Amino acid sequence: MLTRIDRVQLIVHDRAAAAARWRELFDAEVVREDRVSFLSATRTVLRVGESELELLEAAGVGAVAQHYSRVRSAVFAVGFAVEDVGAVAGVLDGRGIHHVAEGGQLHLTGEWIGVPALRVVLTRDERRAPAGLLARLYEVTHMMRGHARAAERMAKVFDLDPGGFVPIRSPEFGYDGTLAMLGPDRLDRVEAVTPFDPKRPMGRFFARQGPCLYMFYAEARDAGAARARVLERAPDAYTGPRGGRAPDNFWVHPRALGGALFGVSRETFAWTWSGHPERVLPAL
Repeated sequence: MLTRIDRVQLIVHDRAAAAARWRELFDAEVVREDRVSFLSATRTVLRVGESELELLEAAGVGAVAQHYSRVRSAVFAVGFAVEDVGAVAGVLDGRGIHHVAEGGQLHLTGEWIGVPALRVVLTRDERRAPAGLLARLYEVTHMMRGHARAAERMAKVFDLDPGGFVPIRSPEFGYDGTLAMLGPDRLDRVEAVTPFDPKRPMGRFFARQGPCLYMFYAEARDAGAARARVLERAPDAYTGPRGGRAPDNFWVHPRALGGALFGVSRETFAWTWSGHPERVLPAL
């Protein structure tokens, strides 16, 4: 059913300012501006690599305004590409899973999916010329208690193969999780996690916020160039190696991107912890 992660929706206070920041840091390109009535929001769509980033700003009482007032993470929804939106709507209808169609997209809430706070938007798959310093979006991190149950539910709703899911544990960041992979040959996935260390930043955030979409990740064809840009324009918002060869990973703090925690990895490196370390290409 799902072909890849093709977008992420973010809640922002000022779309113009947020779009300018993404252009400044990663050479993202503005694609269009419109309105999403279901969410009571105005929208600016950016091209980020071959993916899209939807910046949503509240335009009245609705889901976006509610999220902005209650949820500390700016990450609002993960977007999956599908071959045929109409056919997927029929499948969801057959399974009794509510959804709202608008503008060629299907919107689903966590309550309808059965995974608390996991909002999803489905869009027809289309190939795009990449824009900017990044290659594509490939991961969102969702926090809740019972990560295995969340991954199992995603498999049932979206026809994913749980046999291809990968367990993950991070003592460094203090969480256990499941990588709900969309397919065997792509890195695209939802990282469902349960923090276990209340002293770590993720554990502290989860204690305050509860279930939510926490952060998201992109690959960069030239991670060194992406790092150099962030260090030039937002050095205080950068976490990662500051010297040497192109970094395997780095992070950009929420204060630089309107409340969104964002990670960047060099291409293929995420296979290191995703079940196929042999697929990782050597660093340049």
